[in-house]
Order: sequence, then structure tokens, then C-alpha cells
Amino acid sequence: MQKDQEFLDYVIKALVDNPDQVKTSRTVDEMGVLLNLDVGAADMGKIIGRQGNTAKAIRTLLRVVGMKNNSRVNLKINEPIGGLKSPERMAEAEQAEQAQAVPLSTPNSKTVDEAMADLKLG
Repeated sequence: MQKDQEFLDYVIKALVDNPDQVKTSRTVDEMGVLLNLDVGAADMGKIIGRQGNTAKAIRTLLRVVGMKNNSRVNLKINEPIGGLKSPERMAEAEQAEQAQAVPLSTPNSKTVDEAMADLKLG
């Protein structure tokens, strides 16, 4: 395990309630180092933080670690299964949205001209 991945493991495991669910992987390509992070669904909020501030801070620290090792380090946080943006939850949300869909026009809708005439502005 490289220094950047060790650092990420250490920081993330200190933040979460379920450190046993933390998994990191590291890949290197022409763009630099990519660290992939998987955490439990319950801990996702702790990693992201308010308005993404915790995730931004972790990414900044990883860039500093990368600069020390002459590499560009990026972090990808994977959505956990059952998370808000997982495919299963997205499909459920779409179905619920379609069930509550309101038609764009109603039988009693008027044209703009008819509505303006009703207001008797002119």
C-alpha cells in the first residue's frame, strides 16, 4: 500500500462509525493516481460533510500528500449500495415521481389571451 492510500485509510477510518466497511483501491494512469473509496451507507454523510466540505478537505490533503511524492492524487467516493444515488434508489425515486406527476395542463386551462381578457387590463 502506498503512502497516499495509507493516509486515506487512516483519515477515513478515524471519521466513520464502521471502519470495517471502509475499502480503498488505488490505480495509476497517465492522469496520475486515482484513489477509490467505498464506505457504508450510514457513514457517507460523515465523509461528504456539510456542502461537501469534508470531502473537499480530504481531497486537498491528498493533493498535498501527492505533491510530496511528485504525483497527482484524485479521490473518487463511490456511492454505497442503498445510498441516495444508487441505481436501486434512483429507480424507486423515479417511479415515485411518475406516480405523483401533475399534468401540465388541466381541462379548465385558458390561453394567455383569455386570461388577459379576464383581468380586463386593456
